[in-house]
Amino acid sequence: MNKRTTTIAAAGLGIALALTACSNDNSDSDSASPTASSMWTTPEAPQLDLSRYGTLPAVPAGTPTVDCSYPAAEPAAKPVQAPNATGVPAEGTVTVDLTTNAGTIGIDLDRAAAPCSVASFVSLAQQGFFDGTPCHRLSTNPGLQMLQCGDPSGSGTGGPGYRFANEYPTTAYTAGDPALQQPVVYPRGTVAMAHSAAPDSNGSQFFLVYADSVLPPDYTVFGTMTDDGIATVEKIAAAGDDGSSPAGGGAPNTAVTVQTATVG
Repeated sequence: MNKRTTTIAAAGLGIALALTACSNDNSDSDSASPTASSMWTTPEAPQLDLSRYGTLPAVPAGTPTVDCSYPAAEPAAKPVQAPNATGVPAEGTVTVDLTTNAGTIGIDLDRAAAPCSVASFVSLAQQGFFDGTPCHRLSTNPGLQMLQCGDPSGSGTGGPGYRFANEYPTTAYTAGDPALQQPVVYPRGTVAMAHSAAPDSNGSQFFLVYADSVLPPDYTVFGTMTDDGIATVEKIAAAGDDGSSPAGGGAPNTAVTVQTATVG
């Protein structure tokens, strides 16, 4: 099984977070260029002016339930069943507490924005998929400040054995809209799905935004952290990372393990 490099990048900013995901075809590999990533490692690196960028669009009106699709993908990093895909609730919220060795990260999941993502996350949490797993990636770069978790292997390549399509904010745009390539601000407290360069490649990996960050609007937003949850991630970020990623950032200097994920 080959590795494919995936990138969470803020278009036009020279800010990139490189991840890896398993694939049987690495022809669509994507990685941050040394020039782009290095601009944020020099003493002259400017502070990002967030006022230059737009905001996330409104959540489109939906229906009480939706049908989802969770096609099989690479072998799961941990044995798990795909969630129910029919009649999935698309209204209301669900609470989840991620208990970590650094503190609790409370999350409120938004079914109206991303019902299929929420259904997957809840199913994985209830099956213990996240229990005992590391948060393998931290980025403290201006414009991309987040902690990434959800891969039991800790390598950045692991997933649940299935994939699913982007939801909000991607679904707020028409297909092919150039605005999908224009960066917007993902607010402090956002919880979003990580994905590879391949279409519809969401799985189990997610990231926790602890300071306003700038990304193209194709990373599914499916929840928000509580204030206490943000404080926990800020504490982790304050210790920095080991710089192991060529795109900037790396493994947290304070090793972070999700001990349990409890659905409220």
